[in-house]
Amino acid sequence: MGRLVLATQLFILAACIGLWEIAGRLRWVDVLIFSYPSKVGRQIVKDALNGELWPHLAMTVGETAVGFILGTLIGTLLAVLIWWSPFLSRVLDPYMVVFNSMPKVALGPIFIVLFGAGFTAIVVTTLSITVIVTTLVVYNAFNEVDSNLIKVIRTFGGNRRDIFLKAILPASFPAIVSTLKVNVGMAWVGVIVGEFLVAKIGLGYLIVYGFQVFNFTLVLSSLVIIAVVATAMYQLVVYVERKLLKQR
Repeated sequence: MGRLVLATQLFILAACIGLWEIAGRLRWVDVLIFSYPSKVGRQIVKDALNGELWPHLAMTVGETAVGFILGTLIGTLLAVLIWWSPFLSRVLDPYMVVFNSMPKVALGPIFIVLFGAGFTAIVVTTLSITVIVTTLVVYNAFNEVDSNLIKVIRTFGGNRRDIFLKAILPASFPAIVSTLKVNVGMAWVGVIVGEFLVAKIGLGYLIVYGFQVFNFTLVLSSLVIIAVVATAMYQLVVYVERKLLKQR
């Protein structure tokens, strides 16, 4: 089954790329806008060989990694804090819902004014997305733990710390680890949005620059690179998840 799934996935990918190539070669689509795979590939190889690609790639991956790690850690710690204090949970609940519903692009200019046009503003934009998502997911996982586990610990004289360490945290561990996979996508969204607004280097900057000079092959090549690197990060998180859950 695993080999069949992989073969089908590769077939679909190859078919899409082949159809895109044929559509571009035969002018079924406007190549100025959509380009075609071989041209996009040449653009990536050219930028990689002349060294223009690597500073942009390194900056975007660095911003994404920082936003991903900090967002997961801060969001998880905030979820623990809210669970630990029912009063704080009730106070913050409507604020978290409102903040989560706000378009983060609208907050970008505020972050730029506060932190300057650079790395910090982009990372903070990323945190505004990843932290609140992590907090809500992990906190909900805490609340969905089987209440019978908590009753058993209380019956044997356990306090709130014992309940958290012996029931809540172990039972929620799969949800916490799964949040890493969600945060991969969220971190990339935050970084690219931030780079759209302020960056002078990065893959998001290349996309904006490509639109400005009508070089849509550059735009598509940047999107392809983002897709490949984001997929690699996601697979790395899946690997870590399997290792951690296996040890658990």
